[in-house]
This record gives sequence, C-alpha cells and structure tokens, in this order.
Amino acid sequence: MANTQSYAGNGAYPDSYYAASRNIIRTPKVLEGAVTADVAVLGAGYSGLSTAIHLAEKGYKVVVVEGAGIGWGASGRNGGQIVNGLNASLDTIKRRYGDQAGAFVGSLVQEGGKIIRRIVSQYGIECDLKNGNIYAAYTPAHMKELEHKKALWASYGMNAHQMLDKAAMRKLVNTDAYIGGMLDTTGGHMHPLNLTLGEAAALESLGGVIYEQSPVVRVEHDAEKPFIHTARGSVTANTAVLCGNAYLGHVVPKLVSRVMPVSTQMIATEPLGERADALIPSDMCVEDVRYILDYFRLSADKRMIFGGGTVYGGTDPADVRAKIRPNLEKVFPSLKGVKIDYAWSGNFALSFSRVPQMGKIGKNTYFAHGYSGHGVTGSHLFGKILSEAIHGDLSRFNQFEKLPWVPFPGGRMFRAQYSTIGSWWYQFKDAFGL
Repeated sequence: MANTQSYAGNGAYPDSYYAASRNIIRTPKVLEGAVTADVAVLGAGYSGLSTAIHLAEKGYKVVVVEGAGIGWGASGRNGGQIVNGLNASLDTIKRRYGDQAGAFVGSLVQEGGKIIRRIVSQYGIECDLKNGNIYAAYTPAHMKELEHKKALWASYGMNAHQMLDKAAMRKLVNTDAYIGGMLDTTGGHMHPLNLTLGEAAALESLGGVIYEQSPVVRVEHDAEKPFIHTARGSVTANTAVLCGNAYLGHVVPKLVSRVMPVSTQMIATEPLGERADALIPSDMCVEDVRYILDYFRLSADKRMIFGGGTVYGGTDPADVRAKIRPNLEKVFPSLKGVKIDYAWSGNFALSFSRVPQMGKIGKNTYFAHGYSGHGVTGSHLFGKILSEAIHGDLSRFNQFEKLPWVPFPGGRMFRAQYSTIGSWWYQFKDAFGL
C-alpha cells in the first residue's frame, strides 16, 4: 500500500520487482530557479542520502539534486544484501597500502550495516530488513578462502562468522550445489528501493529538500562556493558532494576516468508460497564466492530474487531472463521452468583497484564513488565519513583520500575489453577449483 506521498507517474523506474512493490509513492519536486544551501548533494542514492541525513542531523541546510527519481540507479536496483567489507579484501588492502591501512579499513567494514540499522530503526523505515548473510562455496579452494577470511576478520576483532560444512549449509540453503560456506550474522538483506525511499523521507523530516527529475548539466567545482546547474535551475552552496557514482556520466569530466560502469542482472520469480521456505529455510541472503558470482534471497512475499552476471561498460544483455534463469535452475533444480515475473539490469561503478574512492576536486567539492559491487554498506559508511569531513573532522576522510587510484588499462575506449579479458582468468580458476 503506497502512503500519502503520491507520485504522478512511475518516475521512469526500471520495470523491476522493487519498483512494482515500493511502499512510498512520491510527488517529485523539480528544481526551478536559483536556490542556496549549506550543502548541495548530487545524487539521491545511498551515498547522497547517507551524507545528507548525517549532515541534516547536525543542523545543516541540505539540498539534494537527483536527475531521475529517488534510488533510480543502483541503490534501488541492487540485490538488497547487506554484505560487510569492500570488494578488495583486507588482505589486498594490507598488501598494497600497508598495515596501517589494513587496520583502518578493518576497523570500519562492519560500520555500514550498523548505520543502515540505526537509520531504519530511528526513522521507522519499512524495508523488510532481516539479519544474516551466507557465503557459499563450490570448491575446496573456496572453503580455504572463506576459512582464511574468517581468521583474518577475527584478527581485526570481528567474530560474527561461522564456518558451515555441507550438512550445515544444506540446513540453511536447501541445495546440493555447495560443499559448504560461511555465515555472517551481522549481514542481512532488505528491500533496497524502499530503504532508499524511506531515507529520503527521513531526510525531509529533518528539513532537507530533495529535487527530483532535475538532471545536472554542469558543476562549477573550482569556485569558492560550488555551483550546480540543472536544465531549469541552480544550487549555490558552501559545499557540494558528488554522489552520482555509475550514473554521473560526463557531468564532471575530472571523474569520468576514475570508474567504469558495470551492469549486473536480476530476476524475481512469481511468489513461491511454502516452496520458498523449503528452498531457503534460514531466510538469509546468499552469495557465492566466485569472481563472477550469483547472489539471491527471498522477498517478503516469498519470491526468489536471483542476480548475477557482469557486463563491463554497463550495457544491458538482450535477454536478462535467458541469461540468469540457467544460474537459478543450477542452484535450485526444483525451480526449473518457474515463472519469472520481473527481470531488470543496473549499473554499479567499478574502480580498477576495487577500493572505493573518496576525495575532493576544487576547494569545497567532495566526491565518493567506485564501490565495485559492495555499495549497500560502503555507500552508507562513506556518507557518514563525508559528513564528518564537512563538519570539520577529516581524520577518516584523509585516510581514504590518500589511497591511490589507478586508471583502467586501455583508457576509456578499451577498458571494458581489457577488463573482460582479465576476468576470463578468474573464471577459469573458478571453473577448475584453483
């Protein structure tokens, strides 16, 4: 049932299960004329809304400018999984950037999930939030990887992980596909678009203003006071925050080469009724540990939501159902031929290092992007860290800002092809259990 925030039209949301089941229907406010703010945020996804909420809670006058609708991009299309950590492992971060960087990142990788739970609880957001996520292993090599991950995370004080043998795994996820896995009790899952819409309502309850259907055409980020131009209006602010991520496009040329859009695909079956409980008795979310992975969970109305696949460069496959259905039926043979009610695709922003980036361009313009497929928790964390920096505490911002970023091989023209070729090696390793 939609609440009283009525929305004229569907906001051009993709034809996803999430858009069809959203519980807040908004009336968009389009930016017209010149407005001012303490902080202007570009992008009404998780990064932008987390930044805006944390600042509004501190008393800042915040304006958010969104080109489409709330959560139109990855924030409203993703798998809905609260998975702790970054794409790059703590091992990788420690090896590349040193022990101090490893300890710093290790101290905060569970914080994003805590932020989500705090906001959901404090503002009464209805998004079907549930606890627990499971990492699934196909091979002994995967199990060794998970055992190492468990030990490594424990060394940083994180002890919420439990190894699962095949029998224990089967009790949680009723399939013969996996030889075992690992449970993270601090993970979880939710309806991602309803979370985003609820966060937008939370921001507005704090006095924040959100302009939708107001695509940004230019950002004057070198000015003392950043200036954001839309087709029909503008925002002048003391500080600007750029959170367009994979959908920022070419609005800020300095950021174009830093990340590459990558699409992933999802399907939602018809409601499965009692069959659903038999398939995932734990009602937790699941992702396997392959390089090109599958991820899935049950929705509140007992649909199987199943995602996977990667297309570098951000293009959509011709037939999402045909691409994802075989993966679904491999894990759950009993769902062979099941009716698929929704199929959709969306982009996330990949950084070459697989470490998200945070920084400044100009004197008073901040940015955050490149969560590389781990954006649900990372974006909420980065929003909080950005708010700390704007409020005067640069300690955590500076730690992330100094991590070097690396351009993609092949430049903008050939980066997708190079990345595809590179991924073949990891798919070969997964296929042969290496």
